[in-house]
Amino acid sequence: QVQLVESGGGLVQAGGSLRLSCAASEFPLDSWVIGWFRQAPGKEREGVACISSKDTSTFYPDSVKDRFAISRDKFNNTVYLKMDNLIPEDTAIYYCATVCGRRDYGGGVRGKGTQVTVSS
Repeated sequence: QVQLVESGGGLVQAGGSLRLSCAASEFPLDSWVIGWFRQAPGKEREGVACISSKDTSTFYPDSVKDRFAISRDKFNNTVYLKMDNLIPEDTAIYYCATVCGRRDYGGGVRGKGTQVTVSS
């Protein structure tokens, strides 16, 4: 069964950095588009990064542009989300999925997520 597992979340002060990992079992990630999403309490799920299947393009919404970076490590079958200059508004559960979009419209496979908490 295909599974995505996220890790790397935690508590960080504003201005700090975290790197999230999205690892896959049972299938190679390098042939899939991968998106990172987040959901904060009381808010809709928001897409924060996307990498195309051939790593030819990436996408970020304005809310995280120039602070977040998505990358793929084919050798380790892992997709990363590096987050810099974190702000309290970035606090959310972050999860990866085999889909992309400004919102999570469903479909594909997604992990259970990892909690990111940014203190002011």
